[in-house]
Amino acid sequence: MFDLAVFTLSMILLTVTVFGRIRLHNWWLRACEFPRVQIASAAGMIALLALLGGGSLQGYSLAASLVVVVLQLWRIIPYTSLGPKELKDAERGHEDRCVTLLISNVLTPNHNAKGLIDQIIRHQPDIVLTLESDDWWGEQLETALAKDWPEIVRIPQDNLYGMHLYSRLELQGLEVKRLIQDDIPSIHVWLILRSGERVRLHALHPRPPSPQESDTSLWRDAELLLVGKEIREHAGPTLLIGDLNDVAWSRTTRMFTRVSGMLDPRRGRGMFATFHAEYRLLRWPLDHIFVTEHFTLRHMERLKGFGSDHFPIMATLCYQPSRSDENDKPEPEGDDKQDAKETIHAARTAAQ
Repeated sequence: MFDLAVFTLSMILLTVTVFGRIRLHNWWLRACEFPRVQIASAAGMIALLALLGGGSLQGYSLAASLVVVVLQLWRIIPYTSLGPKELKDAERGHEDRCVTLLISNVLTPNHNAKGLIDQIIRHQPDIVLTLESDDWWGEQLETALAKDWPEIVRIPQDNLYGMHLYSRLELQGLEVKRLIQDDIPSIHVWLILRSGERVRLHALHPRPPSPQESDTSLWRDAELLLVGKEIREHAGPTLLIGDLNDVAWSRTTRMFTRVSGMLDPRRGRGMFATFHAEYRLLRWPLDHIFVTEHFTLRHMERLKGFGSDHFPIMATLCYQPSRSDENDKPEPEGDDKQDAKETIHAARTAAQ
């Protein structure tokens, strides 16, 4: 009985791993990409049980578990210190070309605004982006931040997709777009560094694939890829930030980096898992900062929880175009461009 139970568990983990590789937008398939660390850990435990338990199915259980471990680690390791750094470290100096960003999904029903505001005041970022912020959150943030962060973008909504952006730096050419769905806003603006140089900034919070929100990842994937195509065409210094409702290692996010040419500061440094703040064993990186090859990274950290289901995340990036050649800019592979085009078309057609 023990032998059969171990074999059954190993096959379940193998099935979930295979499901994560299927190129469809069903929410339950895309959800298989999220808990890679948890699946790899469980598979390692099953492999150990198989070794200790023996039985006629031992070899099959061990083989299936080890395959799962290898496949999952293949995706996980680049987001640990064991992988190479995709974005190079910044040099000292160049303060007028550096920008510190703080991103936080506040969780609309959470009313511990002080817990977040205290951290903002302590760290003094140049840019603060909040997600899921409604009118109440906007009032709390504005009272505390408006004086020192006078450039403000307000998009309060009570549907979990409100956004607020506070900036010490000048903003120009603000556009609030609803790229795929009318109730999902995004921010697109030029950020003027202290040096006077202009950087394009995109802030997104697409709808997640989940039974509570959407039975497909199509909306999320299309919004991300649509902005990715624009970034590639623009070809200038660009930052993309937000809660993307997708993990760093997913097929969609990896394709986004290739379509857009953007780099992930996490690669080679750590996962900086921001969700779920309340469950230590169920965490993955959902809140992101992507950059073009024009930047280097000075510092990145996950901040303290404050009652939201997300931890805030903060990074300091320096605009150093002279070092662009040091960063390995991702390029489209195979059918990436066609896949992106078809995904965007399918989402826009479905939204009509």
